[in-house]
Amino acid sequence: MSPQPTERSHARKREAAMPFIMLTVLIDMVSIGLIVPVIPLIVGQFTDSPGAQTFWFGAVTLAFGIANFFASPVLGALSDRYGRRPVLLMGFSGLAVSFIVTGLATAMWMLIAVRLFSGAMQSNVAIASAYVADITPADQRARRFGLLGAMFGIGFTLGPAMGGLLGAIDIHWPFFVAGALAIINWMYGYFVLPESLPPERRRSFEWRRANPFSALKGLSQLQGVGPLVAVIALASLSDFTLRTSWVLFTTFKFGWGPAQNGASLFTVGIMSAVVQGFLLKHLLARFSPQRLAGVGLVASALTYFGFAVVPQGWMIYPVIIIGTLIGGGAQASIQSLVSNAADSGSQGRTMGSVTALSSMMAVIAPIISAPLLGVVAHRPQGDIWIGLPFFFCALLQAIGAGIAIAHFRRQHALRVAAAA
Repeated sequence: MSPQPTERSHARKREAAMPFIMLTVLIDMVSIGLIVPVIPLIVGQFTDSPGAQTFWFGAVTLAFGIANFFASPVLGALSDRYGRRPVLLMGFSGLAVSFIVTGLATAMWMLIAVRLFSGAMQSNVAIASAYVADITPADQRARRFGLLGAMFGIGFTLGPAMGGLLGAIDIHWPFFVAGALAIINWMYGYFVLPESLPPERRRSFEWRRANPFSALKGLSQLQGVGPLVAVIALASLSDFTLRTSWVLFTTFKFGWGPAQNGASLFTVGIMSAVVQGFLLKHLLARFSPQRLAGVGLVASALTYFGFAVVPQGWMIYPVIIIGTLIGGGAQASIQSLVSNAADSGSQGRTMGSVTALSSMMAVIAPIISAPLLGVVAHRPQGDIWIGLPFFFCALLQAIGAGIAIAHFRRQHALRVAAAA
């Protein structure tokens, strides 16, 4: 009879799996980043005014968010039942189809239909986060989530830069290149990526638990999480408002095209990779995740305000660099606190619930950002009020920072009282 594997051998296998999922996420984010500088321009092909372009870009974004809100908890729960790898492969397939069909679209309804399909098919961020939680001890998750965040950053460094260059030649090219990368990622996942969730840790699938509203309720009931659900919601709403506004904001305010937008997003990606891939582990050695989250949220509020008020395009870059250096660790810190509050058999559902919450904000964001941009789209280039969506983001992030700091102080007081 062969000997049982030792804990040390399990630890080695967990350590070896991390580079696989990091490469998977990197390829995924490069493919997604490719289309960011050009998708508003694709929408603009089917509209006849800046106001109409803003409205329909919001509708396209809304379609993805609605589908992803309902699908993410289901996909997360399916990954708890059948493993992470099959659900990731399904997501890569959905992205490949979505990108290629978007590049071939000849009407607005096709864009909306394919974004609905894409949102329903993939929850790669949530599943990748659950994968990392599967292979990482609780006390190391903040650092590992930081490494995962670095892959997001590098992906959004390479993707938008490539998309901006390709889009300057032909706005359809980024979609076809992104589709090819998604196919490559599917092949890598099928032939190379190992499964992270062993059969003995899987749990049965229940539709009741996969309901997005039930999933969000369960998320809020995790020990020590509570108000952080509201913080995640506000931060996600800010983030998606920025995503749905950025390209049109820089176009209206600074007259930027795909190349300039790609360069700005390249800078965001570089800074995110530096902070989450290198600085975060050193910061976590000195400060708690709670401290990093609180400081990071305040810094993010100031960063959004900076985006809104800068009068010239080059000034965006110092705001990105300083804001990311100070605030770039907030997301990984909060994510680790939520993950550590969930048991090992519920990581997929928990991360799916976080993604569902983000997707709900992705639904709300274009409903808010499109009218805000529409109100100021007629204003002259350089006008401060074109930054209206980012004033809104700054307010949301400031409220989230206040909630988080108050929650962390209460938790600290409870721990002190319990130890007395």
